[in-house]
Amino acid sequence: MKQSQFELHHQDEWERFAERLETLERSRRKNEAGEGFTQTYRQICQHLALAQERGYSSYLIEPLHQLAMRGHQQLYRHRSPFAAQLLSFVLADFPRLVRAEWRLVALAGLLFFGSLIVMGLLVYVYPDLIYSIVSPAQVAEMESMYDPAASRIGQAAERGASTDWLMFGYYIMHNIGIAFQTFASGLLYGLGSLFFLLFNGLMIGAVAGHLTDIGFGKTFWPFVVGHGAFELTAIDLAGAAGLKLGWALLKPGSQRRGEALRVAARTSVRLVGGVTMFLLIAAFIEAYWSSMTWPHATTKYLVGAALWALVAAYLIFAGRIAHAPD
Repeated sequence: MKQSQFELHHQDEWERFAERLETLERSRRKNEAGEGFTQTYRQICQHLALAQERGYSSYLIEPLHQLAMRGHQQLYRHRSPFAAQLLSFVLADFPRLVRAEWRLVALAGLLFFGSLIVMGLLVYVYPDLIYSIVSPAQVAEMESMYDPAASRIGQAAERGASTDWLMFGYYIMHNIGIAFQTFASGLLYGLGSLFFLLFNGLMIGAVAGHLTDIGFGKTFWPFVVGHGAFELTAIDLAGAAGLKLGWALLKPGSQRRGEALRVAARTSVRLVGGVTMFLLIAAFIEAYWSSMTWPHATTKYLVGAALWALVAAYLIFAGRIAHAPD
């Protein structure tokens, strides 16, 4: 069936379901979603699967995906307590959302990780290049943080006596600030997210290249390899969430820009919810594991490799088996 015929055949059903969702989303009552809601929701999911299988345009698949996600939220809103909703989000909804937005995630990753790797190699080969990216004061601070003679790795001198709990709080605030900046600046037609993805990639790459060049790589890399799995992935996903906002403003399709932005924001905010979860995990690892000097570097590399594999497996495989509500 051609896409135009498919749309013509089911458009009225989609519009009725969207109107029903609007009513439920405005309501604060915790009553049941209503007779026939589950059946209609399953039909929407089936239509989405057919559209994806037949390779229909993203202008059709994206609205259907949004309807399915909103329908899922309403079913769990009325049938499950908060703990069940949170568990469903962590175990299934978030990784599914990341996979659904894989194009933006890949673009953000190319900008962030690409600039990080290229700048790291350039600074390693041309050491003086570091001072065109990072100020001399910041370079000196980074060197003191990753000096092999330091008693605690990854902490500036003025924070050297801080407890792990205080550092945990510091890492949370610092990392979430970077992620929110990368996400929210997407409202500038995506240009802000593009800038911060490149900026953060260049900064991190420059520091990594410089520390490796001066011989501090033996402390720097074991420190970052563990929490980096969650922290760097979170920056990538925050950038993707911001780019989605920008794309909705640049290419609203048949919708008004305000409506397109509102629809995109539903997905973006949920992505940022998962980003926050990743950053909390990263902050915990950074405060209680990464800064420790007693584990051997090999141990830290093995743990780091396991954490990177865990993040990849979670985002690729979690939530693959969908169980329709009764």
